[in-house]
Amino acid sequence: MKTQTKSAPVTPQPGVPQSNFFSSGLRQKIDQLMNILFAGGVNNPMDSIEQISYLLFLRLLTEKDEAFANLDKKYKRIFSGEWARFAWGNFVTLTGDNLFNVVRDAMERLHELPSLSETGKLLFSRATLKIYNRPALRAVIQGIHEMDLSAHDGHDLKGDMYEYLLSQLSASGTNGQFRTPRHIIALITALVNPQPNERICDPACGTAGFLIAAFNHILRQNTKPADLKRGLADGALIKPAQWKFLEDQAFIGFDNDANMVKIAILNLYLHQLEKTQIEMKDPLTTGFSGAYPGKQFDVILANPPFAGKVQDESILSDLNYKLNTRSTELLFLKWFIDHLAQNGRAGVIVPNGVLFGSSNAATSLRELLLTECDLQAVINLPSGVFKPYSGVGTAALIFQKGEPTKSVWFYDLTADGLSLDDKRTPIAANDIPDLLSKWPNKEEGPNSYRVPIEKIRENSWSLAAGRYKPVTVSSVNHDSPKKILAEVLDLEAEIIRRGNALLDQIGKPQ
Repeated sequence: MKTQTKSAPVTPQPGVPQSNFFSSGLRQKIDQLMNILFAGGVNNPMDSIEQISYLLFLRLLTEKDEAFANLDKKYKRIFSGEWARFAWGNFVTLTGDNLFNVVRDAMERLHELPSLSETGKLLFSRATLKIYNRPALRAVIQGIHEMDLSAHDGHDLKGDMYEYLLSQLSASGTNGQFRTPRHIIALITALVNPQPNERICDPACGTAGFLIAAFNHILRQNTKPADLKRGLADGALIKPAQWKFLEDQAFIGFDNDANMVKIAILNLYLHQLEKTQIEMKDPLTTGFSGAYPGKQFDVILANPPFAGKVQDESILSDLNYKLNTRSTELLFLKWFIDHLAQNGRAGVIVPNGVLFGSSNAATSLRELLLTECDLQAVINLPSGVFKPYSGVGTAALIFQKGEPTKSVWFYDLTADGLSLDDKRTPIAANDIPDLLSKWPNKEEGPNSYRVPIEKIRENSWSLAAGRYKPVTVSSVNHDSPKKILAEVLDLEAEIIRRGNALLDQIGKPQ
């Protein structure tokens, strides 16, 4: 059992790496790589990120192979025999067609590597080299080779570097897919508060942001206060058995997009979660073995697709039982409820239509949520929180399975520290600290209020915040009518006086 500690950023920001990342020079290296690829004919940011991911993995796998060989003379190298030519060190000495041919063969054959982990094999399944420009390929490999990826002052910057690389995605995917801001992920994760011994799932994991945030949250919660003050979050208080569970079993993610699965695998790998189970599957159409639901989790964190319809015949019949809908946002919410273990907790993002939709499916699903779970909070997010990808109105639902809801705490998050236009630049206005301070006791305030379940039931289980938000009536003291009339007459007299004076100056009409 490994006992070394790990580290995570203390205060992760959305798509904004930590200050030590900025000073490391890795940001400039990533910018250079993206520019080289664009100039070399790789114009799609997703393709650029995919190609960099493959090459990064090859370098890191080679370095790990060499480190293990140096520690244990009996260790059998991964890159040995016929596979030795695919070791990273061979690439950096080649040029032209020789370089292209070896890198292409490595990408296309690496999934056959006998000692490669299952996640590594999944990463390289159907991999192809898309950098056809030979000088560009050499420049990219040299750029990756020159990166300093070692830890500095206890900080492993590889995860921050990859998060910055992912922030280069500038276009929305299909079926409602887009990148969730990292500070919103961190907020929802903090509210749900995952623990070291819990099974944590994201069934629409994308780049694995929620899974990594859950891991970082656990590290911070189990780090000595003095180390946290120094900017370290190493999880030193986590017990060995808990470490093994975190590494081997705690995290699981699904996505139906092959590119997203590969990006998630490397993102987790660079955040020291290389054994995380990531599968390419659509959980709405493909179940687990055994009777439905087949598997349940202690924590579910997710931002599922907001748009799209699933074909009727493809949807799991047990999932859609009595719901009879094709809407992905409704089916995912039902999936969350079904796959939470007793007392399990969820923090998920839904479009506003789920909160107040009048269809039979939407109404019955809200009733199910409120009667089978304790809906602890509805957090209305700013409409621009997902720009530039989407301006759709959304909310975060925080709930726990097992007890019916008695009251719902609403919080209107009007500002998240970033402008709500397409640029999303930092601003001073930020309600998140207020939300976090009020969360433990569900305090009421200018942005927050409680609504009893009886009132929600009377309104067809609607969770539309505007329907329940208290109306503040402020009393205004007016002067008496007599005083107001006197002031009007005085004002009129003054107007006449000044008018006559002006006439005297310009002369009266003939």
